Amino acid sequence: MKRLFDVVVSAALLLLLAPVLLLSGLLIRIALGSPVLFKQMRPGLHGRPFELIKFRTMRDSRDNKGALLSDEERLTAVGAWLRRSSIDELPELMNVLRGDMSLVGPRPLLMEYLPLYSERQARRHEVRPGITGWAQVNGRNNLAWEQRFEADVWYVENQSLVLDLKILFMTIARVFSRRDVAQDGHVTMEKFRGSAT
Repeated sequence: MKRLFDVVVSAALLLLLAPVLLLSGLLIRIALGSPVLFKQMRPGLHGRPFELIKFRTMRDSRDNKGALLSDEERLTAVGAWLRRSSIDELPELMNVLRGDMSLVGPRPLLMEYLPLYSERQARRHEVRPGITGWAQVNGRNNLAWEQRFEADVWYVENQSLVLDLKILFMTIARVFSRRDVAQDGHVTMEKFRGSAT
């Protein structure tokens, strides 16, 4: 039921939001140039890697040694708006349609975090990652990593279609309120460096 729900809803949303996707892509092309899409390998179900697709929000600016500048320096006004509105996440509907992701589940993080998880934290990979999840509607990027992972595992242990619907409706409310988009003092989430416990 969950997979059928994901396919039907993601396909419908891609059709419904096609004008938003096209206009956002054009805006990014004008403001940031090519490429319009940001693609990165992320761990999916059981930690298997897949290519995440998002709208690009940062420049590729580098220092004189060739290293990327900080997120704060690379994030543009257009990119910040895309993040606040969560429009940058919309291309992930294609990941849902392909079966890489679900509409609801733990957010797919970086491949480099895989060896840093505790045994309990690693349970977040027992389900497909999601565009939104229990952690996103209960603090999003303002949660500490341990709280975020605990919310992810709680979802794994309590998942149901009813809970998914609740999370989707809560997500819509969060998007319109634009709460908890960035962690306090950061334009993005601070990097995970391993569990403190």
